This record gives sequence, C-alpha cells and structure tokens, in this order.
Amino acid sequence: MILTDTHTHLYSSQYQDDRNEMIQRAMDAGVTRFFVPAIDSSYTQRMYDLETQFPENVFLMMGLHPTYVKENYLEELAHVEAEFAKRKFYAVGEIGIDLFWDKTFLKEQQHAFQHQIQLAKKNKLGINIHCRDAFDETFEVLESEKASDLFGIFHCFTGDLAQAERAISLGLKLGIGGVATFKNGKIDQFLHEIDLQHIVLETDSPYLAPAPHRGKRNESSYTLLVAQKLAEIYNVSVAEIAQITTENSKAIFGI
Repeated sequence: MILTDTHTHLYSSQYQDDRNEMIQRAMDAGVTRFFVPAIDSSYTQRMYDLETQFPENVFLMMGLHPTYVKENYLEELAHVEAEFAKRKFYAVGEIGIDLFWDKTFLKEQQHAFQHQIQLAKKNKLGINIHCRDAFDETFEVLESEKASDLFGIFHCFTGDLAQAERAISLGLKLGIGGVATFKNGKIDQFLHEIDLQHIVLETDSPYLAPAPHRGKRNESSYTLLVAQKLAEIYNVSVAEIAQITTENSKAIFGI
C-alpha cells in the first residue's frame, strides 16, 4: 500500500529535533511519497537539502506563498522564475490568496497568483493552491485563467459542495487532510458526493493535525488517519483509498 502526502512542509523548524524519525514513521505507515511546497526564498535551501537526503521520496514544488507576498514580492517572484530556469519541479506552489491574516496586499497577492498560474502553464505544470478566507477572490483569478492547461490541487479544501464542484470544473483536485476528521470540519458531510477521482490526500504538516491529534504538531504519518477517515466516508478499504488517491497525485505531478 502506497500513500501519498501531496502537501507537507517537511523542512519546518518544528521538526528540527526529530525530522528523520518523523519521516521514518511516515514510511513505516506506508507514506512513501512526499510533495513539498515552497513558501519563499528563505526556505529554498532547506528544501534542496531535504531532497538530497531523500531523493527517492521527496518531490519539490516552487512558488511564493500568498502570506509572504509583501513589498518585495516582485523580487520573490523573480527568485521563483530563476529557480525554474535552473532545474525541474513537480508543481507551482503553494500559491493563492490568503485574507485571514492581512488584507493589505490583496492586489499584490492577486497579481502574484495570476503570474504564477501563467508560469505553471508555461512549464506545463500543475498548481497547488492555498486559499483562506478568500474563495471569491481565488475563484476570480482562476476563472480568468481557465483553460485546458490549467490543472492542479486545491490544497486544504475547506469549502462547501458547490465550491468543490466549481474547483473540479476548473481542472482541480481537492486536497483533503485533517479537516475531514474534525467534528466541525463540515466537508465530511458532503465528500461522499464527490467522486474519488477528484481527491488527493495531504497533511499540511506541521499544521492541521487530524483527530485524535488535533491541536498538536501534525506529521506525514497521519496521512494514514486521513485515508482511514475517507475509507469510512466512501465505504471502501483503506488500500483502495491509497491506490486511487496516489494515482490521482500522479496525474497532477507526473510522477
């Protein structure tokens, strides 16, 4: 059984004391594919070091996270483009719009999001979308870029059924993680209406740990807990969830 964590910040400082052990726990749980999103240029070397240590298991994305879109965002976008000119990545991410923490740079976030979608199209890659308190703004940009070569993952999807269907119609799969296990998470109430071909698993480690670990540090081994929850929702085996969602991840990342 192969499980794929399509979104995990393995380079996080929260793992500085036990990173190798944490990754080994994940592998022992069947999680052998880790897709790692970028945040900004200050994390790039950490990502490369991680890839060097685990070349068969760690696959990198490159992009500028919306909460890191500040006054210097054009410099950060230039860094993203420079890295793409140097080497291969498996997606552009994580990118999007976040209005939870700060609305100051909304226009800049919109510009950075659209620019990076276009970069993904240029490189024939999928996108990995971060959206928080910004569904309308995110969909506005996505609709403006709607095309046959737009595809990717709506990471940490927390919307309703209509928003899920809208995301799918735009060529996106839904990244489902710990929120599906929360009593007030709500997405577990309609996920059974979404075909499994549109679902991928993720943790967003070290954030959003699933029950029974909610509120604690998340880690990629908990991908198995998300798979177990989806097995309940869809009334299929965990092995089937693993097989289908891993195949779905291959369709996005090409590996």
